Amino acid sequence: MTEEIEQVAQRYARFTALGAAVIAAVWHLGYDLTVTITGWSAFRWPWLALAAWIAYSAIFVVALRSLTGTSRGPARIGELALATLAIDVAVILSLRPGELLGISDWAWGSVGWIAVMLVWGRPRWRAELIAFLAANAGIMLSAMILTGTLDRVSISKYLVVIAGGVTMQLGYAWGCRMLLARAEDAVVLARRLAADDALRQSAQRIHADRLRRYAAIRDVAESLLHQLGDGADPGDPRVREDCTAGAMRLRRLITEREDVPDELVSALRERIEAAERRKVMVTAPPFGDYLPGLPDGVREDLLRAPIRALDGARSRARVTVSAMSTMVSVAVVADNDDLPISAAPVQEPSGVVVTYQRQGGEVWVNSIWQGP
Repeated sequence: MTEEIEQVAQRYARFTALGAAVIAAVWHLGYDLTVTITGWSAFRWPWLALAAWIAYSAIFVVALRSLTGTSRGPARIGELALATLAIDVAVILSLRPGELLGISDWAWGSVGWIAVMLVWGRPRWRAELIAFLAANAGIMLSAMILTGTLDRVSISKYLVVIAGGVTMQLGYAWGCRMLLARAEDAVVLARRLAADDALRQSAQRIHADRLRRYAAIRDVAESLLHQLGDGADPGDPRVREDCTAGAMRLRRLITEREDVPDELVSALRERIEAAERRKVMVTAPPFGDYLPGLPDGVREDLLRAPIRALDGARSRARVTVSAMSTMVSVAVVADNDDLPISAAPVQEPSGVVVTYQRQGGEVWVNSIWQGP
């Protein structure tokens, strides 16, 4: 569930960014190019206007590549922002004096969408976008003052375009940022709920494990007491062997604890209990309170050889688990004559190294994983 919500948040980040690019592309192709071609005679230097349109397209491609790859604007936007404002100036210079604020004066209403793409996902996007839009408005106002285009109609056009552009460009960026914030909040909430659910399941497993151990302790003690109560001779070697095995199992059940359930420890305990049911005397010191997280495949490779040694034990075995922050070792010593061994350490694909040694009717198997 958490992964699905995170994927939704990532899609929100990606497609809102690409939405800004789509608006800029449609605006630039549908309006800017059209008025450049149809208003060719309105330009004093039409080739300068066309060069400005091409430069705008180049900056658009740079910003689009960054948005497509990272859902963020380019890392360094200072030069690109200045180049975009220079496009605004170039289009103003290319126009005939009477065409300022006319239909062919496309740049000052369009460059704001490039700015939206450049600042997308940046920590100070609001301040940077507002600064760019203010600079764009200042450039056009300066051109109006220099050309004397300060009549009421021109000032009204100026205010309408500035208000409309700022509302659309800043409003889109702001609205998408709020949408992303809500998606990120959903991810945080989903992670908290997943953590609470994992904690609840952990507590349930711990409680079930305690009940299992208490029941096992009762069964072992009850079995031994029934034997003795039925007249079994304490001096009989078989009775003494059963009592020794029962005492070892009681000691293990009483001392073991699992405040944080671990799949490796749980799997080992299952095999230890299976061996004890076969009357194998298993010595297993407490496995400790902390085991590091293991990458995929490591747990299986750590357990495979030691469990085979334990499952084949005839009468006795010793199981130990050692761990540090980046190392886990699982070792088994058992009277297992059938386990095939290797004279050289065996390297598993996961990085686990398994070492075998046979001596005096016993086999020692040790699996070690060391993290980076």
